[in-house]
Amino acid sequence: MKCPFCSHAETQVVDTRISEDGDFVRRRRQCGACDKRFTTYERPDLSFPVVVKKDGSRADFDMRKIRASMMLALRKRPVGIQLIEAALLRIEQQLLASAQREIDSSKLGELVMRELRKLDKVAYVRFASVYRSFEDVEEFRQLLQDI
Repeated sequence: MKCPFCSHAETQVVDTRISEDGDFVRRRRQCGACDKRFTTYERPDLSFPVVVKKDGSRADFDMRKIRASMMLALRKRPVGIQLIEAALLRIEQQLLASAQREIDSSKLGELVMRELRKLDKVAYVRFASVYRSFEDVEEFRQLLQDI
């Protein structure tokens, strides 16, 4: 690690601490040349796939959008926040485990629908009706028969 004060290439770790939640490591370092101390933080570099939309455009993955969509579908439904957070975590883990650089928005939507189906059938139907943009009543009826 290069010293931010004198740009010397050699620094020594004086103290290492892990955060309370275990999300990052804090290190106190001391420069071998100027003896000044500074702090660095180490966090895992997680890369989520880029979302490829139906029109071919690309957007960065944003878990807040997934959460907002699920919360809207689950509005006024008897599902606890712990169950919702667990479902969001499963989606996140599936995306990270896939190690793909890109994911189609349709596949991402299917992941969300699979989790909603486990949580609440009404929320699943709400999300699917918007996500799949049904052209006629028969397609909607088929969805209802499937569940």
